[in-house]
Amino acid sequence: MASKEDILSVAFEIVAYAGEAQSDLIEALDKARSGDFEQAHKLHSQAEQALIGAHHVQTKLLSQEADGADMNVSFLMVHAQDTLMTAMMLEKQTVFMIDAYERLARLEEQLG
Repeated sequence: MASKEDILSVAFEIVAYAGEAQSDLIEALDKARSGDFEQAHKLHSQAEQALIGAHHVQTKLLSQEADGADMNVSFLMVHAQDTLMTAMMLEKQTVFMIDAYERLARLEEQLG
């Protein structure tokens, strides 16, 4: 059985990774909106790495449960999962928005 402390530790780690990703993604959108696409892509890449970190932590806990360990799910773990899923959705939207800002910048450049 995974201890409550282990589960809480994993939850905090997921929240930290997902929060870092969200911050980077919001900043990436701000950079793209202002035309700094190089920095926008760099921040997006950093966010992707943070999400990978969250997935690695999450997978460890999932593996323990798959191996038969009892898991006492806490509200903090529910929050962690919600934060991670929100960050993952924001990551997908950020890809589309950066692309849209780049396309808009090219059109504005062509129009003079």
